[in-house]
Amino acid sequence: MFTYLLAYLDRANIGVAKLRMQADLGFNDAIIGFGASVFFLGFLLLNIPASLIVERWSARKLLAYIMICWGLVASFMGFLGAPIFGSLSLTTQFYGLRLLLGIAEAGFFPGVIVYLSHWYQPKDRPRAKGYFMVSQSIALALGIPFSGWILAHIHWMGFASWRWVFILEGILPFLLGFVTLWYLTDRPGNARWLPDDEKSWLLNQLKADEDLKISAHRVRIVDALRNPQTFLLTAVLFLMVTGNQALIFFMPSITDTMKGMPVGLRTLAAGLPYAFSAMGILLNGIWSQRTGMLRLHTALPMVATGVSLGLAVLARDHVWLMAGLLCLTGFTAQAYMPPFWTLPTTLLGKSAAATAVGIICLGNLGGVAGPWLFGYLKTITGSYDTGLWIMSVCLVLAGLLALQIRSETISKEVAQ
Repeated sequence: MFTYLLAYLDRANIGVAKLRMQADLGFNDAIIGFGASVFFLGFLLLNIPASLIVERWSARKLLAYIMICWGLVASFMGFLGAPIFGSLSLTTQFYGLRLLLGIAEAGFFPGVIVYLSHWYQPKDRPRAKGYFMVSQSIALALGIPFSGWILAHIHWMGFASWRWVFILEGILPFLLGFVTLWYLTDRPGNARWLPDDEKSWLLNQLKADEDLKISAHRVRIVDALRNPQTFLLTAVLFLMVTGNQALIFFMPSITDTMKGMPVGLRTLAAGLPYAFSAMGILLNGIWSQRTGMLRLHTALPMVATGVSLGLAVLARDHVWLMAGLLCLTGFTAQAYMPPFWTLPTTLLGKSAAATAVGIICLGNLGGVAGPWLFGYLKTITGSYDTGLWIMSVCLVLAGLLALQIRSETISKEVAQ
């Protein structure tokens, strides 16, 4: 959980740092939005290979190496414009480092999704993934105010405060990577700390599930490619990430326009929706485990997020009402994740599941489209409203498309 919290913090802290770095570097919202998007181009390069490495080699080693690399690159963001980059323009440096950060972090999320399937039965995975994914919301709920505090108070060695946001928040995953290499256990069979009777029971349960998938021809790489649900899930994720990532990167800027609130409350309002998001992830993860209705628990939060975001735009002239609706948006925005990411490893097994997770992660291209489009629309219109409406439509469409997922047989297996 803590490692994913740091991953998301380093991915999203640009939304806070931009409040100062734009003036120092002369970047507009379109440049910031495209820089936020470029991260996902790098992020997508290694998703499928990383998933297969976790399945066939070692999650412990892969995740540790990923954390060490992304910590280094994240810290280098604090040295934009330094002589070490030579004659490269500031925008080239910015885009290049964001691309490298995506490459460095690539494979972490799909690797963990596959890793969890090595330890949990299908019926327990929604709740386990809920506990893991809540780190994303905690990173935003606590990370945005923490980054804001660094921005306001840390000016060591004559460096601008926005530089310290990147440097300090990059050091943590670098150090934790070495801890992961020493601490993490790849599979139950390697767990010396697990009693023999519990180890034997868990291995038998997981083997029974894999045997079921082998008999149904759902374990080879080609089985993932032949299954249309793989590509439907990819499309759903693309639309959802398009809306969510735009909000994540620009939420501090949106709340900064709420001039009817004191500055301190505006900072709090930027992080509060994600505190609600943490509750939404946990509740929906537990609830979907109990009902087994993965499709509905995926689709309904998506539709609810789009509707509440649209209502927030209509309430712009009523600052406190808009803040409340943004909290409601936060509550449902990430709640889809535990049931959604349970689907591929429940439907498929072994290399097929690893491949499907990697393919579905291509939906993170929405992280390229969303922030870039949102920043571009803000630049040409001078307002966030148009971008918010488009993001609202994307979120509703994602929910409607998720209702087409054929999850009846999957749900029955999970509920058993």
